[in-house]
Amino acid sequence: MFAPARRRCALALANSSSPAADSIPTFLLPRFAAPRSFTSSARCNSKIGSLPLSVPPGVELNIIAPKGAVKGARAMSASTAHIKGPLGELSMEIPPYITIDPQTYTLSLEDETDKKKKAMWGTTRAYLQNYITGVSEGHSAILRFVGVGFRASVEDTATTVEAEFPGQKFVNLKVGYSHPVELCIPKGVTASTPQPTRLLLEGPDKEVVMQFAANIRKWRVPEPYKGKGIFVNGETIKLKNKKVS
Repeated sequence: MFAPARRRCALALANSSSPAADSIPTFLLPRFAAPRSFTSSARCNSKIGSLPLSVPPGVELNIIAPKGAVKGARAMSASTAHIKGPLGELSMEIPPYITIDPQTYTLSLEDETDKKKKAMWGTTRAYLQNYITGVSEGHSAILRFVGVGFRASVEDTATTVEAEFPGQKFVNLKVGYSHPVELCIPKGVTASTPQPTRLLLEGPDKEVVMQFAANIRKWRVPEPYKGKGIFVNGETIKLKNKKVS
């Protein structure tokens, strides 16, 4: 309520030649002081993006430069990271504003002031590290089937779906439906059943493995009253009390 009055009083005192600058009230000075930064500490780089990639022995990481610039004002050519290991080969496109040192395997940005580019710094490094881990050790997902008669099996043939490539296997789910639930196992993913109520998925690409696990989980999402459903890895659910009328 008093802000306009203070502003007019301060401007009048500043424009008048009779009073000195020291005679301006103290409570009026902060409004005309130069803006200060929130912190005086140095800029902190991304804690994930600035970490060098951990490449174990037996894994090859090659950065393939783009062949030529793409025509267009906004289009920019991106390099490709080719990762080869004992469990397979994976490729990933690197944004054009990110460079990788082939000696230290460290990612750096051309412009660290751009928020969108800086946000992709750590994301790109995390994706590359997942690919390196996938071709060397592999990624896995364990699905637990909780419920009376809930189980899964791996079959060579299916009746409701068709194979997408030769030699493809299928996962047969028995989760309380009257019809059979058969899902095609993606290429590069292996499935096994160490127990009838356990399904183990393994593969070099973490995104493909976890996406297939999510597709299986959709058929019986864990419910909070009886605790039945399909649980992925260490997933838990908090049970609710039944409503008694």
